[in-house]
Amino acid sequence: MRHLQGAKSSATEGARDANSSHVPKVSRLRKGREFDEIFRTGTRINGELVRILYLRDNGGGVTFGCAVGKKQGKAHVRTRGRRILREAFRGISGRITEGMKIILMLQDRGLASKSTEIQRELERLMTRRKLITKCPAPQ
Repeated sequence: MRHLQGAKSSATEGARDANSSHVPKVSRLRKGREFDEIFRTGTRINGELVRILYLRDNGGGVTFGCAVGKKQGKAHVRTRGRRILREAFRGISGRITEGMKIILMLQDRGLASKSTEIQRELERLMTRRKLITKCPAPQ
């Protein structure tokens, strides 16, 4: 039985590595002080579905975090919100300008939205502030 479980996990890891849209751990905000820094000194962009907080960082690539507050719902609602935000971010992560720390937060209306709607709004808001390159032509 143990052998089969190991085979499943390695197959899953291989699929995850092959998936280029996966957000690696090194590009995620992990510590509370990183979130606090952006909440205190970052610039805010408010949309209808999502709120973006960002801070320009000359030290490297794009780091990302998402936050859904306890006032927005129970644990399963907040988990779904974070999952939607991560999926929307994956769609645009390759086009974000380097040296950015970004936190994405859902507005109350965003909790009932799909990730494609959130992604469209992220592209619109970030393009307006020149944080992202123009949308690629549809194929």
